[in-house]
Amino acid sequence: MAQTSTLAARMRYAVPQGLPLKLAALALVGIMIAGPLLRILSETLEPGAISAWSDVVASPLSRNLLWVPLTNTMVLGFGVAAGCVLLGGFLAWLVVMTDIPFRRTIGLLATLPFMIPSFATALAWGSLFRNSRVGGQTGFLEGLGFTIPDWLSWGMVPTLIVLTAHYYSLAFTVIAAALATVNSDLVEAAQMAGARRGRIFMGIILPVALPAIVSGASLTFAGAVSNFAAPALLGLPVRMQTMATRLFGMIEIGQTARGYVIAILLIAVSAFFLWFGNRMISGRRSYATITGKGGRAKRFDLGGARYPLFAIAVLICALTTIVPVAILIASSLAPSSSALFSNWTLHFWIGQSDPSIAQGQAGVFHNPFIGSAASTTITLGLLVALTGSILGLMVAFTLARYRTGFLSGVLNQIAFLPLLVPGIAFGAAYIALFGAPIGPFPALYGTFALLVIAGTAYLVPFSVQTGRAVIQQVSGDLDESARLTGAGFFRRLTAITIPLASRGLGAGAIIVFVKIVRDLSLVVLLFTPTTPLLSVLAYRYASDGFTQFANAITVIILVISIAATLLANRLQTKSQPWLKN
Repeated sequence: MAQTSTLAARMRYAVPQGLPLKLAALALVGIMIAGPLLRILSETLEPGAISAWSDVVASPLSRNLLWVPLTNTMVLGFGVAAGCVLLGGFLAWLVVMTDIPFRRTIGLLATLPFMIPSFATALAWGSLFRNSRVGGQTGFLEGLGFTIPDWLSWGMVPTLIVLTAHYYSLAFTVIAAALATVNSDLVEAAQMAGARRGRIFMGIILPVALPAIVSGASLTFAGAVSNFAAPALLGLPVRMQTMATRLFGMIEIGQTARGYVIAILLIAVSAFFLWFGNRMISGRRSYATITGKGGRAKRFDLGGARYPLFAIAVLICALTTIVPVAILIASSLAPSSSALFSNWTLHFWIGQSDPSIAQGQAGVFHNPFIGSAASTTITLGLLVALTGSILGLMVAFTLARYRTGFLSGVLNQIAFLPLLVPGIAFGAAYIALFGAPIGPFPALYGTFALLVIAGTAYLVPFSVQTGRAVIQQVSGDLDESARLTGAGFFRRLTAITIPLASRGLGAGAIIVFVKIVRDLSLVVLLFTPTTPLLSVLAYRYASDGFTQFANAITVIILVISIAATLLANRLQTKSQPWLKN
């Protein structure tokens, strides 16, 4: 007996520490993330489907299948990236480096647009600027007697504006963080040498913020090229196709092989520009601006421009946050978008079925299908938050405690791979893998389980990042001491790590909940009538011309998203007190 226990102890210590955990985490993320992506590639290389590559890339159909959508996608990507850097950078400069009044309020408002789903902003735009070109209800401005040109109602221009209004928060957050590190001694030295503001900006501030500018541009570019909602709502009615909408169309009509090819090319475009942005940053030698000196913040005196610039900042924030939400609420109460602020009614919220209104559709709270979609959406959000937190905690604990070695590097790369993959392409990959039976396992397409698995895998990077941030605050000495006393892995995890990191983990779970509740790109291909979701339902109602119902559903999503996001911020601030300042 003594020999057996001695042998077991020797075997335990012979296995490298953390290896079983690394292998288990790697197996899970490999199946859930790498597996679908490899499957979608193999599907297009099979003998019966390999011709789809030539159909998409080099055939008489290529212009409509690839090149026109790719051109539109690139225009959107570069246009949105430029607009987001300009808007986000301008607001970040005002908030961080000037004496503009109400800086914190402007900073808070500048982060809100990303909480608002892009399809919500697109619906608000349509309620204002929609004209009669595609039939149905006209917008508020045309109802007032204004003639709205087609280019402002539909197509590239409104899509560019909506996506810029949605994504500039990303650029603001990244650039503001970089500007906050600018060494005040450098600025003061330049001022003492007689340098003008323009010279200081071009010679000191811009070079320091350049990595953040490039990062913000690449993030917003990737977001714009992968966005489905805004191009679908504002572009498809006038046949403006992007790669995301073309992919959706191919899968919808059953041409899955061509759709998978477009998905692979969309992943390649998004990943290339994210890689290129990181490459540009890593090519520079150093960006060190935080040393043992110069910790004071240096703010520029705006002088007479202080209040005009404040008015511009407030206008930008109001137009991208308050105005869209107000329009959505008004539109959900008005019988017609052309008269947003008159004859309000609660029919679209609490009304019974009336054949004379909206083809007999009952109000949101009396519509059983919408009620089912709400319960399904909230259940999906809770389950994805739970499973994502468990998987994220497992991966984050592995990366935080056993960060060295080849397996840790591979695990880190695969865990963050979904950040490079557009949501609609990731959904297509899951159809490719789980759309047919795998051995004894049945096909999962059309089931709620597929939505949970796909949502968990796609949002793993967010749960891993928040989990790793809080786990690294817990000293590894505590875990090591418990291990030496004989405590097993799960005992150490539940008794030490989780209690100490609970607030941060809770904040990460809420972030995952918010993202899946308001997501459209990922679930639009996985949606079926048996698994209704609020975001897809809002899109369907808007496509069918029931804008009041679409806007009412969107308001519900907004309330859930903003309330949960504010709760997550509160929890994160308590778990990381330095965020208060």
